[in-house]
Amino acid sequence: MNYRHGFHAGNFADAFKHALLARILVHLLRKDAPFRVVDTHAGEGDYDLSSDEAERTGEWRDGVGRLDELVAPVEIAALLEPYLTRLGPFRGGRPERYPGSPRLAQSFLRDDDRAIFCELRPDAFDMLRQNFARDKRIKTLHLDGYTGAGAFLPPKERRGLVLIDPPFERTDEFSAMFAAFHGAYRKWPTGIYALWHPVKDGARARAFYEAFRKQDIRRVLRLELCVGGSGEKLDRTGLAVINPPYTLAAEARALLPFFAERLAQGQGAGWEVEEVTGE
Repeated sequence: MNYRHGFHAGNFADAFKHALLARILVHLLRKDAPFRVVDTHAGEGDYDLSSDEAERTGEWRDGVGRLDELVAPVEIAALLEPYLTRLGPFRGGRPERYPGSPRLAQSFLRDDDRAIFCELRPDAFDMLRQNFARDKRIKTLHLDGYTGAGAFLPPKERRGLVLIDPPFERTDEFSAMFAAFHGAYRKWPTGIYALWHPVKDGARARAFYEAFRKQDIRRVLRLELCVGGSGEKLDRTGLAVINPPYTLAAEARALLPFFAERLAQGQGAGWEVEEVTGE
């Protein structure tokens, strides 16, 4: 458990993931009925991009830093607005604090909506608990996220999102993530699930998506962004969305080409949207 997201906060993978999560949360707001968000690997909640950790890697510069003073086509600007608004004002080319998925989710909650944020790393959980202690809509739990994925399902709200976003420190992380998802899905097959993953090994990523087909899990959308570059560091990331909002595939097909161009770090940048399984 050595992973500290402060080194990576606001990088291209965060921009990709959080812009798409914002689109899912916008969809949930379209109905008056309350919803619940379960974030299994919540981290600290938000991050100081002027911290020593963020400055040492500077990854935010090739991620959220490229969205400062954004000029984009009207359609793209409208799709990004829910995400960009929640970044707050930029100073020195960056937001003062970068909102992780818990802070992003919190910003969409209405009075009757609820969220559960799980985090296992003790120091990260201490910060998470402090960050959300005053919000009665939110429960923070010092808990293994894979346990938390299904422990609170189905929610009484009957609508919502489960985000499974592990650090990928384990060699079996893909299989562990799928097992946690599958256990949760059996309890709540109508919920929206978003499973983030890096793409370092194409064969492992393909095997991960094949598992959905083998289990006859329907309505799986694969979203992928590659920023290209030297290949010496992570340059490709993906999001599997199960039971995606009906608009998400089209929105991703509009957003991802823009991200592939805007966040490109070298040759090979690109994107993919695939409906892996469907009804």
